[in-house]
Amino acid sequence: MSGTSSPEAVKKLLENMQGDLRALSLECKKKFPPVKEAIVLCFRLHFTKDNITNNTAAATVRQVVTVVFERMVAEDERHRDIIEQPVLVQGNSNRRSVSTLKPCAKDAYMLFQDLCQLVNADAPYWLVGMTEMTRTFGLELLESVLNDFPQVFLQHQEFSFLLKERVCPLVIKLFSPNIKFRQGSSTSSSPAPVEKPYFPICMRLLRVVSVLIKQFYSLLVTECEIFLSLLVKFLDADKPQWLRAVAVESIHRFCVQPQLLRSFCQSYDMKQHSTKVFRDIVNALGSFIQSLFLVPPTGNPATSNQAGNNNLGGSVSAPANSGMVGIGGGVTLLPAFEYRGTWIPILTITVQGSAKATYLEMLDKVEPPTIPEGYAMSVAFHCLLDLVRGITSMIEGELGEVETECQTTTDECSSPTQSTEQQDLQSTSDQMDKEIVSRAVWEEMVNACWYGLLAALSLLLDASTDEAATENILKAELTMAALCGRLGLVTSRDAFITAICKGSLPPHYALTVLNTTTAATLSNKSYSVQGQSVMMISPSSESHQQVVAVGQPLAVQPQGTVMLTSKNIQCMRTLLNLAHCHGAVLGTSWQLVLATLQHLVWILGLKPSSGGALKPGRAVEGPSTVLTTAVMTDLPVISNILSRLFESSQYLDDVSLHHLINALCSLSLEAMDMAYGNNKEPSLFAVAKLLETGLVNMHRIEILWRPLTGHLLEVCQHPNSRMREWGAEALTSLIKAGLTFNHDPPLSQNQRLQLLLLNPLKEMSNINHPDIRLKQLECVLQILQSQGDSLGPGWPLVLGVMGAIRNDQGESLIRTAFQCLQLVVTDFLPTMPCTCLQIVVDVAGSFGLHNQELNISLTSIGLLWNISDYFFQRGETIEKELNKEEAAQQKQAEEKGVVLNRPFHPAPPFDCLWLCLYAKLGELCVDPRPAVRKSAGQTLFSTIGAHGTLLQHSTWHTVIWKVLFHLLDRVRESSTTADKEKIESGGGNILIHHSRDTAEKQWAETWVLTLAGVARIFNTRRYLLQPLGDFSRAWDVLLDHIQSAALSKNNEVSLAALKSFQEILQIVSPVRDSEKPETPPVVNVPVPVLIGPISGMSRPFIRTDSIGERLGRYSSSEPPIVTDELEDLNLWWAAWNTWYRIGSESTKPPITFDKLTFIPSQPFLTALIQIFPALYQHIKTGFNMDDLQKLGVILHSAISVPISSDASPFILPSYTEAVLTSLQEAVLTALDVLQKAICVGPENMQIMYPAIFDQLLAFVEFSCKPPQYGQLETKHIANAKYNQIQLFAPAEWVALNYVPFAERSLEVVVDLYQKTACHKAVVNEKVLQNIIKTLRVPLSLKYSCPSESTWKLAVSSLLRVLSIGLPVARQHASSGKFDSMWPELANTFEDFLFTKSIPPDNLSIQEFQRNENIDVEVVQLISNEILPYANFIPKEFVGQIMTMLNKGSIHSQSSSFTEAEIDIRLREEFSKMCFETLLQFSFSNKVTTPQEGYISRMALSVLLKRSQDVLHRYIEDERLSGKCPLPRQQVTEIIFVLKAVSTLIDSLKKTQPENVDGNTWAQVIALYPTLVECITCSSSEVCSALKEALVPFKDFMQPPASRVQNGES
Repeated sequence: MSGTSSPEAVKKLLENMQGDLRALSLECKKKFPPVKEAIVLCFRLHFTKDNITNNTAAATVRQVVTVVFERMVAEDERHRDIIEQPVLVQGNSNRRSVSTLKPCAKDAYMLFQDLCQLVNADAPYWLVGMTEMTRTFGLELLESVLNDFPQVFLQHQEFSFLLKERVCPLVIKLFSPNIKFRQGSSTSSSPAPVEKPYFPICMRLLRVVSVLIKQFYSLLVTECEIFLSLLVKFLDADKPQWLRAVAVESIHRFCVQPQLLRSFCQSYDMKQHSTKVFRDIVNALGSFIQSLFLVPPTGNPATSNQAGNNNLGGSVSAPANSGMVGIGGGVTLLPAFEYRGTWIPILTITVQGSAKATYLEMLDKVEPPTIPEGYAMSVAFHCLLDLVRGITSMIEGELGEVETECQTTTDECSSPTQSTEQQDLQSTSDQMDKEIVSRAVWEEMVNACWYGLLAALSLLLDASTDEAATENILKAELTMAALCGRLGLVTSRDAFITAICKGSLPPHYALTVLNTTTAATLSNKSYSVQGQSVMMISPSSESHQQVVAVGQPLAVQPQGTVMLTSKNIQCMRTLLNLAHCHGAVLGTSWQLVLATLQHLVWILGLKPSSGGALKPGRAVEGPSTVLTTAVMTDLPVISNILSRLFESSQYLDDVSLHHLINALCSLSLEAMDMAYGNNKEPSLFAVAKLLETGLVNMHRIEILWRPLTGHLLEVCQHPNSRMREWGAEALTSLIKAGLTFNHDPPLSQNQRLQLLLLNPLKEMSNINHPDIRLKQLECVLQILQSQGDSLGPGWPLVLGVMGAIRNDQGESLIRTAFQCLQLVVTDFLPTMPCTCLQIVVDVAGSFGLHNQELNISLTSIGLLWNISDYFFQRGETIEKELNKEEAAQQKQAEEKGVVLNRPFHPAPPFDCLWLCLYAKLGELCVDPRPAVRKSAGQTLFSTIGAHGTLLQHSTWHTVIWKVLFHLLDRVRESSTTADKEKIESGGGNILIHHSRDTAEKQWAETWVLTLAGVARIFNTRRYLLQPLGDFSRAWDVLLDHIQSAALSKNNEVSLAALKSFQEILQIVSPVRDSEKPETPPVVNVPVPVLIGPISGMSRPFIRTDSIGERLGRYSSSEPPIVTDELEDLNLWWAAWNTWYRIGSESTKPPITFDKLTFIPSQPFLTALIQIFPALYQHIKTGFNMDDLQKLGVILHSAISVPISSDASPFILPSYTEAVLTSLQEAVLTALDVLQKAICVGPENMQIMYPAIFDQLLAFVEFSCKPPQYGQLETKHIANAKYNQIQLFAPAEWVALNYVPFAERSLEVVVDLYQKTACHKAVVNEKVLQNIIKTLRVPLSLKYSCPSESTWKLAVSSLLRVLSIGLPVARQHASSGKFDSMWPELANTFEDFLFTKSIPPDNLSIQEFQRNENIDVEVVQLISNEILPYANFIPKEFVGQIMTMLNKGSIHSQSSSFTEAEIDIRLREEFSKMCFETLLQFSFSNKVTTPQEGYISRMALSVLLKRSQDVLHRYIEDERLSGKCPLPRQQVTEIIFVLKAVSTLIDSLKKTQPENVDGNTWAQVIALYPTLVECITCSSSEVCSALKEALVPFKDFMQPPASRVQNGES
């Protein structure tokens, strides 16, 4: 064909050929004619000068080539069908020779081979006649064949061989200029133009390579390795921009094919000596991106040196401005990357997941195109994203399949219908092998790429200014992290997470966790890409991000503020997303995630609220957090996501959950470390989230409870109060939630879990911070209010918490704990196991001992009383349950071979409960505070009194010895050692009464209460106590206590001790109490029906003390023990001995006296003496003289005790009243009881009478001589009237007014004597003489007696006693028993009638006359009772009486009287009486015995002698007085004598002459001269009397008879 042929003709020809080709291809099944010539023709037409011809020819060539290959495919199809028939297969398939190919295949083979030849600039073998061929066209044809007919090459070895032998070497050869070329080296030196990279060829080569790798990778493994390595090299920074761009486009094509990437990895990276191709690709992409930031990108080599793009260190303004695009006057920021001044826009180049190239498609361009700024970067960026997306989705898909297969195989294995086990095992092991292989590939892929990916993504993240780009980068990092996590590749997982964390925080933020992880250490290493060392660039802080928040960094010493950008918040959300969706694979990197979140939360100022959720709150310190509105709207969302993140922990498996908990715990530990030593607001993130996590995982709380609560307990001990508070808040919330959660099985059936949940509550008791304890107690209170009914076995723990509050822990704590206890006692006693009741008692007791708040102590004692009431009401139930429990424990103990140990062991468990209660109250009875002691004491004794009947009989032994006596010992000890210092006030403004103003006085009250309580129990429960074996020993101990209290130097205690003594002495003996006096000592009283017999060990739950009940308890189980009389007597004698010791000790006068000397009080002594009568009733049978002696000493001493003049107005009657004090009454009563007992007692008792008389007479003496009390100086009461002068002196001691007492004693003596005068003992012991001797004292004192009544009573008593006693004395005259009495009596009369005491001046005349009458009575007694019986009476005595009468008959002179009174005061009546008595006994005309006659003679001579004396004295005085009249009384006396003389003479005349002695007459007549001498007197009265006296003498005037006669007569 000539070159000049018209184009139209050629065009026409070509069109015809095309038509033919179409027809041919339609009939390609028929034999195809040779097409060689047609192809050659088309080629040659293609290279004409005419454009249209060229293009049409090119199209035709392409079509021809296609047709050739299509024919071959059709041929294969035909033959495949034939082969499928059962015909013998020819064995020529392995031969390489072309001869074996079928005709169409041979054409295709030859055509393809020639194409290679032509491209390689060699001569063709088949298309003979071809002269020229462009490489670009040749490469395009090759590419289209490879792309369109891959199966030809894959199915036919001949074609495969062509690929290996021809195509690959060709490609490598053509690539060489690109490889050698370095941008910037001068091109002029290389002569051949081929040597310079030529865009059209290079681009087409890359297209061919893409096809080769994509379609024939499996055939060309080694060749592909070379191609890929070349591709990587093309990315180098020294290659032309267009080359790099095209290379990136090619790589992008592989990145969207994960299976291909997987093959690379398997073929190269996993082989031992192979290049790590996959890793290199990823690293190369990373380096490429990095280099774009370092070397300014230029689209055109010509413009590569533009100044503006080179300013790496220069101002940022130029590149930054290039990103501004003006639209309608506004400014919009393009999405871009910006890093250290380099600004690279992000272009939208492809749809995600497809590699649509731009420059690889520019087949029409000859010159390299200008690459727009940012294009290469954008493609590289998409490569990374697609790579990540592809790998992760592929691996995760496969992983998912493996997991489901595993699941199904395990399910099949576990299913009951099994086919041959062998087969199953086989399939399982195959499965395992397959999985192991796959896993190795996955791990290798990730290990190969993660490092480069991370380096590139981190850099891009830092440089990104576009939200969408950032989002994509973060998503890539997140998916990689999750994938690594799933595969268990910890290092890479942590590295990606660290990158996200770092992105979340402000630049250069100091967070240790992120700087110490492996990922971060790697980030400072360099890694090499094909020998080039590339540093991983650390993120820059110069990003132009919008600042959305300013806050405080979380650090020990925060320096200034930090800023959060919107990108930080975006990262944070990614982080939250990661944790939320992939929590299960985070493992140890929870630590990183949570640490970062904690810091972000802190900077944003989120604070924990109830339940652990974080809410926006104001920062407590420092400049408050500044948030933009954008963030403000985000915060609730973030807070919500945060909470959801921890809520989703419920879906984690156990191991992951533990990782989460551990991470939170270690975070919390760091926060704790940071909060040490300062009181700044700590970070509470970890604690709050631990709480949240715990709350949502309640259904499996057991697995995390210990680490969770263990850590929170540590937080609770932190010195920072806010930290502690949250620790406690979290812990208590968890415990409450745990108890209220609906567990399966429920807590009531899962005791172990319940105890586990409550245990941390108990552990909190070991923490000393009061705020924590308050939280703990508030928690207990809430638990009680909500769960109290169902605590069951948890009670000991809960009660333990209340009981663990110590005294020093502050009032509010104690108060709250006590509130809990009150709630327990009021509401929950019935719901708790009975075994816990003892703990309740202990806890209540311990509150009583707290001394912070008195009211609490007192109320707790009230609680103990309520508890005791509860025990009483529910006694039977409690007892049954306790016995059951006891049996179980006993059994356990026996199995273990240990002894069961509980307090008060041998007692039954219910009794032990009571004993514990008593013991607690006992402890409170010795509390340092008086009010507590008092309350506890009252409660203890009330409880024992009210409920003691419930105790088993044997338990009383413990009550007495371990509780009551133990208590008494302690109280006694405390009281005796108590301080005597005065207490000023009782705390606050409370005034203390003077009776309680020392510790000693306050203890005294306690002693009193305790002793009284114990005595009462002994009294009311005697019937229970006496049958116990050692009652007498107990009795002795009690008496000893009473004795020591009675002898204490405190009036209150001593008096109370006696009251207790009195109480126990009123006891009736238990046997006699229940029987009629005449029944023999066996109990046979019918038991009241209402109780009925009480069998076995049960006890009556009746609050009563009836006899019936007492007997009831002995009715069937044990015979009543009848106490014998002897034992009873011993008890009483023990009591007597105690009484005697108290009496003798307390009344014994002290040796020395000073201010502090203790002298017993009157009420004490009174009480002491009052005890005797009751006591005596029981011991009278054995009461002997010795005992009486002892009693006497005590009575005498008691009466002698003086009183303080301070007390006297309250005790003493006024001096003038004749009233006895109660003590004196008591003493007399005691003696009265004795004397009455003696009176009715046996004969041998009567010898005691004299002793009683002695005692009484001793008392009588007190009337005149008060008793002395030791050496104590006492004032007589009359002198101790409260003289003002005495006020400053110490209290004096005043002797009592003993007069009324002595007088009453005297009356008793007289009465007693009247009854007993004739008793042998009374006669023998000279009682009468003693009485007279005693009375002589007051009688002789007469007017000098302290009280006038005394001597008057003495006289009357003497008269009464003598009237009874004298006859007895006369009766016993002969025995001489009364001999010594007579002189005593005579002296007594003498001392009284002629007393030396002078009557007081103010004595009235009437008084005087009355007193004279008393004297007259005495004389009358003498005349009536003594003188008539003179013959039975000693002569000396009668002589003494006569002398006395004589003395009395003469008027005694008393110079003190005034003239007017003289006549009255002369005791005329008395003298007269004496005289008359003398006269009377002068002429007793019935002389029956010589004795009587003797009295008469003596009386007469006395009388006459007396008259003679008076007359003589009168005459004498009359003569001396001259004209003066004599004193009145002398005149009266003389008149009386004169009258007496006349009377005497009359009497003598009347008497029988033989009765009158001659001497008498002589004496009478001798008077006469004296009378005559009186005639001269001047007084007319005397004269008339004288006349009467002289007249009788006429009878003597008879003539004298003869002497003889007279003498004879």
